Amino acid sequence: MNPAPAPRGLTDAEARGRLQAEGANELPQGERRTLWRIVLDVVREPMFQLLVAAGLIYLVLGSLGEALMLLGFVLITMGITIVQEQRTEKMLDTLRDLSSPRALVIRDGQRRRIAARELVRGDVVVLVEGERVPADGRLFETHGLHTDESLLTGESVPVSKLVDVAVDGGVDAAVGAAAAQAPRPGGDGLPWVYSATLVVKGGGLAEVTATGERSEVGRIGHSLAGIADEPTPLHRQTGRVVRAMSAFGLGVSLLVVLLYGLAGKGWLAGLLAGITIAMSMLPEEFPVVLTVFMTVGAWRISKARVLTRRAATIEALGAATVLCTDKTGTLTLNEMEVAALVVDGQAWHAAPPAPGHELPEHFHRLLEYAVLASEREGQDPMEQALHRLARQHLSGTEHLHAEWLLAHEYHLAPDMLAMSQVWRVAEGRHHVIATKGAPEAVADLCHLGADRLAALRAQTETLAGQGMRVLGVAVATHAGDDWPGTQHDFDFSFLGLVGLADPLRPGVVEAVAQCRSAGLRVAMITGDYPATALAIARQAGIATDGGVLSGDEIQALPDATLRERVAQVSVYARVMPEQKLRIVEALKAGGAVVAMTGDGVNDAPSLRAAHIGIAMGARGTDVAREAADLVLLDDDFGAIVQAVRLGRRIYDNLRKAMGFIISVHLPIAGLALLPLFFGWPVIFTPIHIAFLELVIDPVCSIVFEAEPDERDVMQRPPRDPRASLFTWPFIADAVLQGLLVLAVVAGGYAMALQAGVQAESARAAAFVALVACNFALVFSNRSFGASVLGALRRPNPAFWITLAAASALLGLAVYVEPVRALFGFGHLTSAQLALAAGSGAGLTLALALLKRLRALGSPRRAQPA
Repeated sequence: MNPAPAPRGLTDAEARGRLQAEGANELPQGERRTLWRIVLDVVREPMFQLLVAAGLIYLVLGSLGEALMLLGFVLITMGITIVQEQRTEKMLDTLRDLSSPRALVIRDGQRRRIAARELVRGDVVVLVEGERVPADGRLFETHGLHTDESLLTGESVPVSKLVDVAVDGGVDAAVGAAAAQAPRPGGDGLPWVYSATLVVKGGGLAEVTATGERSEVGRIGHSLAGIADEPTPLHRQTGRVVRAMSAFGLGVSLLVVLLYGLAGKGWLAGLLAGITIAMSMLPEEFPVVLTVFMTVGAWRISKARVLTRRAATIEALGAATVLCTDKTGTLTLNEMEVAALVVDGQAWHAAPPAPGHELPEHFHRLLEYAVLASEREGQDPMEQALHRLARQHLSGTEHLHAEWLLAHEYHLAPDMLAMSQVWRVAEGRHHVIATKGAPEAVADLCHLGADRLAALRAQTETLAGQGMRVLGVAVATHAGDDWPGTQHDFDFSFLGLVGLADPLRPGVVEAVAQCRSAGLRVAMITGDYPATALAIARQAGIATDGGVLSGDEIQALPDATLRERVAQVSVYARVMPEQKLRIVEALKAGGAVVAMTGDGVNDAPSLRAAHIGIAMGARGTDVAREAADLVLLDDDFGAIVQAVRLGRRIYDNLRKAMGFIISVHLPIAGLALLPLFFGWPVIFTPIHIAFLELVIDPVCSIVFEAEPDERDVMQRPPRDPRASLFTWPFIADAVLQGLLVLAVVAGGYAMALQAGVQAESARAAAFVALVACNFALVFSNRSFGASVLGALRRPNPAFWITLAAASALLGLAVYVEPVRALFGFGHLTSAQLALAAGSGAGLTLALALLKRLRALGSPRRAQPA
């Protein structure tokens, strides 16, 4: 059947009007976190409820000033949290926009790529093999179209599609009727396609009949939106720590309430003390920090033109040990140029166009049939290179055949790496078959003798050794229209070889070197000839001492032997997509953490099987992108390395933030408890804890997240994926730092009381000292290994802004009389203030010494596990 004329599609104005009237083409999403939802979540937080409870108790006790102060802290805390949450939501929206599927649509008679969510009823979409159907539609043109509708029907066999018959009034007028008559998915020979189904073969044009919730898949969208994601390992680890610390803190606070009440100090006073203890020990920052780091981390990675589709990928990036990458378009530019032609042992090497550098007649026939073996309007870079060379050297000769008609095609197959185009010669029913493909496959079609086959292999090795991709070209003739079932049934004559060059992308050599220094082995997997693969690997700096493993060898090896080979080999040639899966499984069986790139439909199983699947955003199919964890928006290998670097940085900074949270809560809780044991005047009340929370939250979630890379981030080996973030050495180190802060502040407070300083002044000095020591903890933990001077040189404006803001607030509490009275602070002399603030500097030096001693005792302890 002849294809129906392609409609011009909607105009932009029509599309905008329908989008506004009918809504976006997207499935129902989970409930969005609006401003009021965020406020409600903040109100539900235990820390917020404790602050409100403390304020009510102050009101009952008649302390209006303290109650208002706590209310002020409540509002400030809510404001900071809401702003931070809204920033997170905006980043999530940005990531959703980046991850939105794209659709090829005809508008105003022109093809253009738009976000699939912008499709509207009446749009004409172009369906391409390997991509998802973006909306329900009715077909008006097909080219052997088959779709996989198993998502809707459960039937895994693809179904064929036929063209619908146009009705009076034009295609747009028939959309409503077509939608009403559309049957349920499934069955061959129907003219309807359905959103989210997969084009597995062919292509076509369809007019959209239903979008979003009105589509077939939209009917199940509500149930899909309610499915919760499984928590990542980090979330599970953090949840366990939060539950343990919360249970301990609440237990201690209840004990304090009982001790106050039974000792006759008053139950309200005991309740206030218990609230103070609970506020000091509840680790509410853990889940906030984890959420912020993962969201902002995904946003930072997207700035490197890499889209993160799953949060767990960020955790896995720093643990990857093997990176399996395609060659063409990832390591190389995918900008092919014909570099050499070989006929009967004679070679012609291409050069920039110049007078006198013409293509000798001896090579014209080879180029003629190489072009005839290619698509006339193909998008393949190799075919485009052949067409360019032919236009340059064969224009005006008898070797170009624009008048010939394509009669039949033989496509590439796993068992035949060659393709043939059958052309009807203009003069009659005589046909010419032009073939190109892997030299060994074309040689097999030509049934070459042993001597000629040996010479061909030597010529191929020579070109491949120069990094060229090598194609063999052959020709045959055929009479009549009875086509054989396979290409082997033609009588082919071998014409020669074509060598094509595809230069490395800029920066690939440096990126591979970074991977090597980071303990991340790069393995190249390509469909090219083995010698070509080895040559490109050497140029890129990929290890070649293990030789090359071909697809045929992979197919023949048992699993145990393959597992041994992949541990040594980093170059794979003549590999079919389905063999990638065996490589991934063999690497995983050997204990490797595998990242794998891919772009085709057949790459989806290996992308899903890898620990980190990486799809190509520019040339990849929708199926590959959906199966992957990361999507390279520019198909650039260097972006993968940048993502690994960022993943390691995020994990490093997360460890710093988590360690700080453990460290900082210990002295706060200790200073709230010690007066009960030593009979000291109360040091901290809920007001003081609330002030400290204003410092702790921004420091954890903003300052540490913004820390730059560690100097050795790409010089250390990958971390063990089985290792917990909260290891006992990690916890012990954080606890030791917290105990040092507690000793400094509590010791200073005790000495002040012993020296006869009034309790209010001693409290003020202790509070100043604690804030100073907290920033000493931040400063010391900004880097795992940097010295004090090195930490000063590390750029992080967020640290200095937070320090300035906290110092200004602290100055108000110490020097402004009304505020000082609310905090229960007495007057501090200049010497007392200097001594209290100087304790932070002293602690910084002590922590630096501790870090140096730890590094001397165990050089790798300065780096994360």
